[in-house]
Amino acid sequence: MRNFIYFFQFIFIIFLFFIFKLIGIKFSRILSGYIFKILGPIFRSNSLAKKNIQYAVGNFNKKEMKNIIQKMWINYGKIFSEYMFLKYFRFSSDFHKNIIVENKKILIDIKNSKIPVIFVSGHFDNFELMAMEIEKSGVKLATVYRPLNNIFLNPIMEKLRKNFICKMQIKKGIGGTKELLRLFKDKTSIALMIDQRVSEGIKINFFNNIASTTSIPAQFSKKFGAKIVPVHIERKNYDIFKIKFCTPISFNKNDSIEFITLSLNKILEKMILKNLDQWIWTHNRWK
Repeated sequence: MRNFIYFFQFIFIIFLFFIFKLIGIKFSRILSGYIFKILGPIFRSNSLAKKNIQYAVGNFNKKEMKNIIQKMWINYGKIFSEYMFLKYFRFSSDFHKNIIVENKKILIDIKNSKIPVIFVSGHFDNFELMAMEIEKSGVKLATVYRPLNNIFLNPIMEKLRKNFICKMQIKKGIGGTKELLRLFKDKTSIALMIDQRVSEGIKINFFNNIASTTSIPAQFSKKFGAKIVPVHIERKNYDIFKIKFCTPISFNKNDSIEFITLSLNKILEKMILKNLDQWIWTHNRWK
């Protein structure tokens, strides 16, 4: 039954992708944002988003909460439509001029030093463009991804990511962690999201509530002395993106896994608070 539902989801999404290609990115963003604005509130994850916001930043009044979640769904819709235009973000100067990079010298220094680092971020708007920008700069990069549950749609998304975002896509999990170790020893930098719940993670505070959090950045920092580079992206003026590369962080090898992981969570919290509606609140973060 589940695969039956996944198949119809797949057909519907492919149909939307076809429409997006026909009408172009401007109207695709409008259409997709509207679709997500209408359909988002009927998903179970809409209630989860409300719960997560309350966990993170406390109670808002009903109007404020509705506004944040509505904008989140609209942004989610925009991101969804932009998958059909990743090729142009990657190769078209007209698209790329809408991506503003702050502290690009950090990327240049990483590339020239040939010393791998760990890039960390979260699911902001549009999160895929961060890894794309890193790889375009010439930094040798591998990214960690979680396969979609939909077995029909996942191969298409994997192909889009490999072709236009980052060629080296590493599946999340124990096997993927072993592959990351091999790649890092081969001078490959790693990019991963640290804002999702992971079963193999450690329990650590995130917005003052215990959450299962990946310890991979902390482990690489302790084992290899790897520098960690926080990255943030935000959508400005509808179709302009600003990507900020923060100063690389060097932790002391005597620092505990818990201390490093908590420090990174604190950085992530500040990024989220900057634009509450540009973080995807629908992850089951505090389960």
